[in-house]
Amino acid sequence: MAIVPNGPVLALRGISKRFGAVQALTDIDLEVHAGEVVALVGDNGAGKSTLVKSIAGVGPADEGVIEWQGRPVQVTRPHDAQELGIATVYQDLALCDNIDVVGNLFLGREILRAGVLDEVEMERRSRELLQTLSIRIPSVRIPIASLSGGQRQTVAIARSMLGEPKLVILDEPTAALGVEQTAQVLDLVERLRDRGLAVILISHNMADVKAVADRVAVLRLGRNNGTFDVKTTSQEDIISAITGATDNAVTRRKARSGEVAK
Repeated sequence: MAIVPNGPVLALRGISKRFGAVQALTDIDLEVHAGEVVALVGDNGAGKSTLVKSIAGVGPADEGVIEWQGRPVQVTRPHDAQELGIATVYQDLALCDNIDVVGNLFLGREILRAGVLDEVEMERRSRELLQTLSIRIPSVRIPIASLSGGQRQTVAIARSMLGEPKLVILDEPTAALGVEQTAQVLDLVERLRDRGLAVILISHNMADVKAVADRVAVLRLGRNNGTFDVKTTSQEDIISAITGATDNAVTRRKARSGEVAK
């Protein structure tokens, strides 16, 4: 299949996932374009984490098609996603507190010169990367443990950029952050969009969603329950879709059957 120039970077078609007797995802459709932030929202158990794992190759879907830049692809392991250009920043960040910023940025991707770590080059690239993303920290040689929560989150996002991804998935990036730190992270999300990246933002915070997202995709009980344009949709309408006050027909049938998404 030829690549569609103006088509979505990522398109999910009929993605389904089952865990034993529990149908966690059913016929999920989702599109994300370059230079767009799509917020993925839903109540606990809506299937957000399961869907993200399917995209990232951590928990491959049982059914459905993943299209990348207009062609169907197989994503059965994290390496497949990384090779395509999909970077995922999970809520736990996976940073090493006792290692400095440079060491965390290049963890697993160390630059060697004659079999020895090239600390000078890694530091140079770290400074360049952080400067490009307008990330301000006291020093690239400061231990991660000395940074604030917002600074840690921005370092984790910066690390995902080393592979030059086309799509970045952010799992609750502002959870447990203060107002100033949240603003710092949201500013970075906007800069990723301005650089032409596609961004999937998983969040429970509707203020954050309204601040940076272009569209909102709602999951409820493992199914699509609406996709909304942020500029033309009220927060109340989005919350209604999340809680089920405006269920679509297939979701109502699933709720009546007593099935619960993971």
